[in-house]
Parts: sequence; C-alpha cells; structure tokens
Amino acid sequence: MHIAVIAETSDLETRVAATPETVKKLIAQGASFTVETGAGTASGIPNAEFAAAGATIAKNAKEALKGATVVLKVRRPSTAEIKLIPKGSIVLAIMDPYDHADALAAMAEAGLSTFAMELMPRITRAQVMDVLSSQANLAGYRAVIDASSEYGRGMPMMMTAAGTVPAAKVFVMGAGVAGLQAIATARRLGAIVTATDVRPAAKEQVASLGAKFVAVEDEEFKQAETATGYAKPMSAEYQAKQSTLVASHIAKQDIVITTALIPGRPAPKLVSDEMVKSMRPGSVIVDLAVERGGNVALSKPGETVLTENGVKILGPLNLPGRIAASASALYAKNLFSFLETMIDKNTKALAVNWDDELVKATNLTRDGAITHPGFQPKA
Repeated sequence: MHIAVIAETSDLETRVAATPETVKKLIAQGASFTVETGAGTASGIPNAEFAAAGATIAKNAKEALKGATVVLKVRRPSTAEIKLIPKGSIVLAIMDPYDHADALAAMAEAGLSTFAMELMPRITRAQVMDVLSSQANLAGYRAVIDASSEYGRGMPMMMTAAGTVPAAKVFVMGAGVAGLQAIATARRLGAIVTATDVRPAAKEQVASLGAKFVAVEDEEFKQAETATGYAKPMSAEYQAKQSTLVASHIAKQDIVITTALIPGRPAPKLVSDEMVKSMRPGSVIVDLAVERGGNVALSKPGETVLTENGVKILGPLNLPGRIAASASALYAKNLFSFLETMIDKNTKALAVNWDDELVKATNLTRDGAITHPGFQPKA
C-alpha cells in the first residue's frame, strides 16, 4: 500500500490532505508514503516534518504519484492530475460531484476508485470522518472574525469614563455546524446574538449557546427536517412569512452571517436587496453560501461589495483555507479515519469492503464506471 499526497493546484487552496501525525499512523499500519515537495507549506508544515514522520519527499506530482495505490487530496483531481494517477488507485477527496458530470466521467474512464468525503453519512460511526462538519466549524468561526475586522466598531459592550460602547447585534441565518460555531464565536466576542433556522431541533441548540431564536414556528416549521438532519425546502407561503419576520429583524442588526445550504441545490436566497437597504451604514454581511449562488442577493464570490447605503457584503471563498493549519489537521484526521476502515489489520494491506455503508455512500467511480446512484449519467 503506497499512499501519495500532492500539492493542491487551486489558487484558493492552502490546505493539505495529510499531516505528520497521520503519516506516522498510516506508516504504522503498513503503508509507505510520498509527499510532493511544498504540499504542506501553506498549512505551516515544511517538507522536513513530513520526512521526519517517515514520508519520502518527491520533487513534483508526477514523481509523488508514481506507484500510488491510494491518493489523498483536498479537492477533486484536475484533468492533468487524473492522467498521472495510476489506474486502479483509490482517491479520497472533497469531490464536489454536483453539476460536474464531465469530471466524474474522466475519473471513471481513468479507472480510478474515487470517494467523495462530503457524502459521508451523518451517523455516529462516521462522525470522525465528517469533513463537512470539521471544515464548516472553522468556516463559522472565521466568518465572525472577518466580520468583526470589517465592522468599524467594538463587538462587546464597553463602559468607559468617556461613555458606553453598545454591544454589536449579530444575526446568524442557518444553525448548522457553521452557524452554531458563528453563534458561539460572536457570543465569546461579547455580541448580542440572534439566529434562525427552519429545523425545529435548531431552536434548542441556539438557546444552549445563549442566543435568541427567530422563526415562524407554524406546522410546516415543525416538519422541516429530513431524517438525515438537513433542512427541507420550504413552501413559498412559509418563505414569505419567514421573509417578513426576517426583514424587520435584519434592519436592526449590525452583522448578518448567512450559512444556509442544501446539498445538491442552489443556495436559497434569504437576504433580499430591500433587506440590505434597510441596514445601517457600516453594517456587515458575510455570505458563506456564495460558492453555491449565495444567500444574499448582492453578494459576489470572492469579493467584498460596498452598497450605496454603506453596507459591506463579504463573499468569501474557502474560509477553512484561511485557517489552513487547523483545517488541514482536522481534514487529515477525517481522511485517516476513513482510510483506516479500508486496511486489513492482520495483513496491513488494502481490503475495501464494498458492502460497507460508508463505502457505498461515498464511492463515486469504480472499475471504469460511475457507481454512485445519485450521479449516474442520464439516458
């Protein structure tokens, strides 16, 4: 079993798919390891630390991938990288398979067994492998830090001899992993925090963090969660009622952070142009869903928009990558925990159980075909 880690080629990507800790653990389970030179530099991991952990340092991706049976990546392999990966290799990464049929076809044609880490089922056994949670947690934290740096006032209430500085009012839209961490971080900074979500279970979670819950709690709201814990798409009638409530609330806020995403769907529009216009000059909005179309009407991917009424709208890309050292440490542990289930403890060789529910849920391609039922080519 030979494992390869290569440097990410996306300009926005600073994370790496392994750390010296996970390298040591995998070598102890019988693997040999090659890391492309500089793969961990942006995450604060120099080549010397990978080498000290037992990895061989390769001068480029081609050399690193030579003879690999397992490839660990952060993002889906590019077209150029697919050509370098040996046929039959197992590839673990955040694959972003939605609306990328050509990429899936290319990986299948190359004979790769690929696994999308973001499709990991949210069950107790797989918690340590849940990349969405580990990375969203950091995104929620970073969103508040970025918002506070753009907000031209203090976050906590401060009483001084010269007068009192009022606490900032922060509204978090979406109380999933990212939203809950945003709530907790804003509370730690001393802000007055409110939050909303269409899932009934979120109300108790929001309250447990010391924030006030804001939502239209009708009969539809009580049934608005799937069996897997995701929010269901809401009816137009409910959206209209919720929008009216949110509009009056947003007008009083200093910072708004939106985190609403439904896998495989465009991000729902939560903040309209009119809502933005109702906010005070100097207010800040952070749209964490901007890569999927955005929750905010005026947000733009990778840009900060300054509106005519003085509101800043941040559309950050790859927020976890802004905390690369922490994000890489958590992501590498997610990968290790999943890969470990594919290794026979006695022979110390790869032994994938293709009937395992985790394997079935995440496997995209195998033996030259797209295997995942959710991404089969349309007739």
